[in-house]
Amino acid sequence: MASFSDERADEISVPTIAIVGRPNVGKSTLFNRLTGRPTALVSDMPGLTRDRREGEAELGSHKVVLIDTAGLEEAAAGSIQARMREQSEQAIAQAGLILFVIDAREGVTPADDVFARVVRSAGQPSILVANKCEGRAGQDGFYEAYELGLGAPIPISAEHGEGIGELVSDMMAALGLHEETRLRERGSRRGADKDAFRMEQEARRQRVLDRPVRVTIVGRPNAGKSTLVNALIGEDRMITGPEPGLTRDSVSTDVTIEGRDLRLFDTAGLRRKAKIHDKAEKLSASDTIRAIRFSEVVVLLIDAERGIEHQDLTIADMVVKEGRALVIAVNKWDVVTEKQAQLKVLREALRERLAQVPGVKLVTISALAEKGLEGLTRAIFETYELWNRRVSTPALNRWLQEALVRHAPPAVAGRRIKIRYITQPSARPPTFIAFCSRAEQVPQSYLRYLTNSLREVFDLPGVPIRLNLRKGENPFAPSKRRGK
Repeated sequence: MASFSDERADEISVPTIAIVGRPNVGKSTLFNRLTGRPTALVSDMPGLTRDRREGEAELGSHKVVLIDTAGLEEAAAGSIQARMREQSEQAIAQAGLILFVIDAREGVTPADDVFARVVRSAGQPSILVANKCEGRAGQDGFYEAYELGLGAPIPISAEHGEGIGELVSDMMAALGLHEETRLRERGSRRGADKDAFRMEQEARRQRVLDRPVRVTIVGRPNAGKSTLVNALIGEDRMITGPEPGLTRDSVSTDVTIEGRDLRLFDTAGLRRKAKIHDKAEKLSASDTIRAIRFSEVVVLLIDAERGIEHQDLTIADMVVKEGRALVIAVNKWDVVTEKQAQLKVLREALRERLAQVPGVKLVTISALAEKGLEGLTRAIFETYELWNRRVSTPALNRWLQEALVRHAPPAVAGRRIKIRYITQPSARPPTFIAFCSRAEQVPQSYLRYLTNSLREVFDLPGVPIRLNLRKGENPFAPSKRRGK
């Protein structure tokens, strides 16, 4: 096994990984599986783990520290459960990577939904782990896990060791600890192992792309969402009418368009929170937000007669923050008289008010007259492909060197910030990690420069891009040897 010299050990700290989730989902079993030692107590009794337990594990040739945490529970202040939760939240704050574990056999529970928000708000890279996926019992829960907004779940069985290899590969990618370091040491096996790794990654990506694309139609009340769903599926499945608020539940319908499978979700209209007083409407709004988190592509439907209003932009901002792909469809376009002038106004509003995702696809349609639907579905498929796009590590680092030459990082307190390396650990949405000195001092304006340059050079218009900075050296650089 390759070892870092003392000099390298000073430069790179050992990554810390926190395993979190509600009680009895198998966190301690996974901890034991990854560390290779049965140090954590395991039982069907929930709440057995109360304190944080740390242990060393190896990912390829790299050492990491794992933290087994108590189950996350909502509890009264001062109780044991509340103190256990505080310990878990401290572990989340300190971790460089979070493994959020759910029980696939039980499916997604309200508690999972609550604590997934805690993980998302932490701002750290995370991996969603669907445990107990052996056999068919966990299939439904596995697919439900997408709604948590933490990306594609990794199906495993911690007890039986199934799926651990794929999980370890994803953990290494998220931490920037690429398996290539280990492959270089294997001599003649290097090429075969690299090819096998790439084939496995491509096969996984293809499995994701082969599933029905989950598309959620959202917008203000009476924008024509149900009419659009009916037009896309070719039958009057949803109740429509001039009365706002006819749709209350988020209803899914499967349809095949141009040989691609879609799962369409019709949702209730979203009004400003201050205007919602009816209990049924509150529940409907919560269900719509849940559908957005569950989706892959969100179509924001705008009423052409009213134009883009503040609430439309609020919904669009919510979609982007959740990391979903966004397409904007302007409905009732057939009744607009000054089409070019109205289109210019719409595009200008998006450019000014939705600057964080420039290039969002804007499509004009008439759901009632079934016009413009081909352009809409084409925009959905193209945006979905961009949302799944991966960029090779060599291409990213060539771009990084050019970006640094064009605009060097600013000096802070007289010391220049050095950005040494970048990699893409995940897609859906495209997520990048750059390793640099004093990551916490990089100005937001420079982060925006890098993000905009990434978007332009690698042609990623209209999809959220997440660029995280992490302190450390190039993790792919060969170890320095003593005496050299």
